[in-house]
Amino acid sequence: MNKNPNEEIMVKVVGLSFIIGIIITLLIGLYQGWSIEQGINFIEEEALGGWIAWILAIIGLIVGLLAVAGRGTITKEETPGYLMAGIALIVMYAAFQGQGISSIGPYLGSMLHGISEALAIFVAPTIIILAIKNIYDMGKDV
Repeated sequence: MNKNPNEEIMVKVVGLSFIIGIIITLLIGLYQGWSIEQGINFIEEEALGGWIAWILAIIGLIVGLLAVAGRGTITKEETPGYLMAGIALIVMYAAFQGQGISSIGPYLGSMLHGISEALAIFVAPTIIILAIKNIYDMGKDV
């Protein structure tokens, strides 16, 4: 049975939106790493950085809601892998948050911190939504 052409377009738009979201997140992470190296924590200290963090979180929330609705790029089979990767990103952010990041190198530690912080902000809402959905599905099957 063929899919509805509107459904196919929606899947392509959602997939493209997810990729664009990741690219934007990486660019924000690189800027965050550069600003940390300059002595400014852009996301945590600047007003615009706070708004950008909220926008990343809202985009992540939309990705999670679309995944739960079956319209997103994260399928039911991909959910466990996405949850593990997301948890790894959040742990990576926690690891790079300390003062020891500068011992990695002049810019490398700051870049890793900035990228992992932006990615953690982006994926955290999706992880929360997908984890709740998985717990619900497991409880429903009992």
